[in-house]
Amino acid sequence: MSSPSTELVCTGPRPGAIPIAQMRHLYQVNEVEKRLTKLPAKEHEHLRATYERMLEKGPERFQVKPSGLPAMDHLYDELPNFHPVLDDVRRQIALCEDSRDALEITPMLLLGPPGVGKTHFARHIAQLLGTGLGFVSMSSLTAGWVLSGSSSQWKGARPGKVFETLVDGAYANPVIVVDEIDKAGGEHAYDPLGSLYGLLEHDTAHSFIDEFAEVPIDASQVIWVATANDERCIPEPILNRMNVFEVQMPDREAARRIAVRLYQGIRAAHDWGRRFDERPGDDVLDGLSELAPREMRRAWMTAFGNAKLARRDRIEVADLPDTGAGKRSTIGFVH
Repeated sequence: MSSPSTELVCTGPRPGAIPIAQMRHLYQVNEVEKRLTKLPAKEHEHLRATYERMLEKGPERFQVKPSGLPAMDHLYDELPNFHPVLDDVRRQIALCEDSRDALEITPMLLLGPPGVGKTHFARHIAQLLGTGLGFVSMSSLTAGWVLSGSSSQWKGARPGKVFETLVDGAYANPVIVVDEIDKAGGEHAYDPLGSLYGLLEHDTAHSFIDEFAEVPIDASQVIWVATANDERCIPEPILNRMNVFEVQMPDREAARRIAVRLYQGIRAAHDWGRRFDERPGDDVLDGLSELAPREMRRAWMTAFGNAKLARRDRIEVADLPDTGAGKRSTIGFVH
């Protein structure tokens, strides 16, 4: 049985990001101590180690708090097909920038075709806020406990993703991405999305209980970003708890801008890049604009390699890969 695809990334504040302004208690130390003392001396070693880690790290985590609107122009430029989502994030940051309120971002669902850049966008949001990132891919999910943990009575039991991201991370309000939520399905013994009903509600998420640790933990500040290709496979109660954004493929002009930024980024990141022209030709950009954003970077790398083999410092259309895998097509959404 394969393991679900998970990732835990801690990103620190960067210049221009939202500053850290306060600390937040995520759990009660006395509750952890009480459960630790009740454990049998030579049993539940993983659970014991979890409690000891909680005590060692302590219950306080950083909580990012805006003192002003962060610079977002680069995101509007780099992610032209996500402008409505960026507008919504910007509005919600503005609400609390000059108040005592904590930053609250309504859970969001990014709905759109494969390769449109949904996961890439989620990572950018975590970088913008200067907080942590928890990531779980539902497409490879083989257990219903990936978000909420499994009972310590079971062999191989472990905490869930929400608990791990909060306890092992540095932030009380990390971004947690539930990628391809529409692939979770209902064929598991336990509903993999069951815990989300409470987690997506601010009031009930205050006392989230992971089934492994069984200690209430404050998950109310988590910033949820889900991605999906088909909303018909997502339970209605989940949809009702989220702002749903339909993300379209970028139009031709926007795709050309994305292609230019990728070209310049690859060129700047490699020593060999300085040998190539500062900007690709219009005919090459026309060819790249036919690809989904996910495919563009691979296409550029192939083109750079082909041009180098041909001992040219300029990419030509013939250098682009001849594949239809990432070709753009007319996108429609079924409700």
